Amino acid sequence: MQARIPRIIGLFFLVLALLAGGWTWLTLHWSYAEGERAGYVQKLSKKGWLCKTWEGEIAMVTMPGAIPEKFEFTVPDESMAEKINAMAGQRVVLAYQQHKFIPSSCFGETEYFVRDARALPNEARPAVPPPSVEQGQLQVPR
Repeated sequence: MQARIPRIIGLFFLVLALLAGGWTWLTLHWSYAEGERAGYVQKLSKKGWLCKTWEGEIAMVTMPGAIPEKFEFTVPDESMAEKINAMAGQRVVLAYQQHKFIPSSCFGETEYFVRDARALPNEARPAVPPPSVEQGQLQVPR
């Protein structure tokens, strides 16, 4: 009887470790949501005490003069972090996947993992059309 107790305790911890590993795998490989965000990269840095991850932030501006909304994200791939860093100062579109309930911050501090990034072309400002009447003259509607 006493020889079975350590075996039962060992089996319990083995099942617990398998469940924790399965949960971690599921949260990292099954995305809750996917999408894209456009903005200007404000910050991208490698952070963490034990597990170093690339953490960033973009400012999403909806209209000139409006207060920008910040979007914080994690970049799990070193080459993707270099690609985003090379586009600093440009308007970029980040394709991301949202992974909820990840059990550790070792995989990233946010739940938004960037999978792709592309720079948007420079937006040309629309030209102001020339006035259709001479300045100082009034046009009467017909």
